[in-house]
Amino acid sequence: MSQGQWYPPEWPDRIRALAAGELTAVTPRRAATVMLLRDPGPQAPTPGPVVHMLRRRTSMAFAGGAYAYPGGGVDPRDDDRLIGWAGPPLEHWAGRLGVATVTEAQAVVCAAVRETFEEAGVLLAGPTATTVVGDTTGDDWEADREALVARDLSFAEFLDRRGLVLRSDLLGAWARWITPEFEPRRYDTWFFVAALPEGQRTRDVSTEADRTVWIAPAGAARRYDAGELLMMPPTVTTLRALAPYRTAAEALEAADVQDMTPVLAQARLEGDELVLTWPGHDEFTKHVPAAGGGGGAA
Repeated sequence: MSQGQWYPPEWPDRIRALAAGELTAVTPRRAATVMLLRDPGPQAPTPGPVVHMLRRRTSMAFAGGAYAYPGGGVDPRDDDRLIGWAGPPLEHWAGRLGVATVTEAQAVVCAAVRETFEEAGVLLAGPTATTVVGDTTGDDWEADREALVARDLSFAEFLDRRGLVLRSDLLGAWARWITPEFEPRRYDTWFFVAALPEGQRTRDVSTEADRTVWIAPAGAARRYDAGELLMMPPTVTTLRALAPYRTAAEALEAADVQDMTPVLAQARLEGDELVLTWPGHDEFTKHVPAAGGGGGAA
């Protein structure tokens, strides 16, 4: 069993409480995260693209110390305001993301693009439907980024102010995971893939992270297996899925055939232990004593 899985010590007690009907599951908050890829060039030690990851500060209440992708919660203001839009229509995105309305689809895609800008300084938008901004550095860009982080500025207002359209064609929907029902902080998270736009570069600007890296997906997964990098199941799963692709463009093209069925962990009682599983992802199965404290791993 892998040794790098994020597994909070309070999970066993919360799993037992949920199984006993003593815990009410909270409604998950909508969120989005982006696997930002770039091709490292012919002199790279290994073939294939690298992915941008950040290490969440250990002080963070959710997944502290774990490696993850830039991402965060949906801003409700992105549901109900039309924005400059390029790429597949919102009807396409609603179907691909499995949501009921085009406004919800817009909000999820906006979250993916906004959070990538907030946490990595990379903006998937341009002045026209076929262009993308080439440089997001400078004091004026940083002031807007900080206003977005503080929620003093909505993403629609930011795009309007800059005269930009969101380039949804630069994104591909890859997966959807929902935080287990026994977690006090729950997220319904859509995972996207995107290529780093030409001329832009990532910046270590996230207040939620203490380190950022560009790393080959297969290499990151191996370091998780060795217990060197701490990660959550969806992060490990998406890294393994990215590993076979030879270029960022190839991975983006493959997004259209990825299964978007939501993955939700399940806890069940089997004899004298609770079994925690992620359907379709057996490597993350955990066996927890049904009584008493502490959690074990199978």
